[in-house]
Amino acid sequence: MSAISEKPDTSVDDAAQLRALVGEVHPLAQKKVLDRLDRFCRDFIALSPFLVLASADSEGRADASPRGDGPGFVQVLDERTLLIPDRRGNNRVDSLGNVLSAPGVGLVFFVPGINETLRVNGRARMTTDAALLQPLAMQDKAPKLGLIVEVDEAYFHCGKALIRSKLWAQGSQVERASFPTLGRIVAEQTRAIDAVQADATMEEGYRTRLY
Repeated sequence: MSAISEKPDTSVDDAAQLRALVGEVHPLAQKKVLDRLDRFCRDFIALSPFLVLASADSEGRADASPRGDGPGFVQVLDERTLLIPDRRGNNRVDSLGNVLSAPGVGLVFFVPGINETLRVNGRARMTTDAALLQPLAMQDKAPKLGLIVEVDEAYFHCGKALIRSKLWAQGSQVERASFPTLGRIVAEQTRAIDAVQADATMEEGYRTRLY
């Protein structure tokens, strides 16, 4: 028997219980939710080099995936439509596979140095439209795929999480040598490749296969 099963039930399993614990939502937190991208949202996206894309499959299995490139890499097609280029990766296509069966997605945009984030929720679909994708080319390589997101909700999130984490604070970065390289981690986890070879493959990919 696990230690958790021996304890009294402290789970939260209904909306009323949850609301009683956290309190009522602030009126401003309700009113700030937009159904479009206003000028503040568009300007923030133009500054953002990084976002996290959340999705889930038809059975509710969730995934969160980082997306990053130069500031403004996500294109605002209009006040209710975004285009995210699909850059080269590991070909797992977890997020894109999820969108095929369950189009709902959530985005969190980050701007280095700003503690507040922008959250966008909507419905996504893939496109291979060359007219849309060619302007997103980098190093003369246009993405083969793009993710079009139809915006349902957009709102700014307060900076408490980033303030608590000191994410942008000087001195917050850890020494890279204090944690194993990804090549070493993959080598030990899979037992399918030598660590030195794995590191070399990773570094070569970072140099030559970003796009």
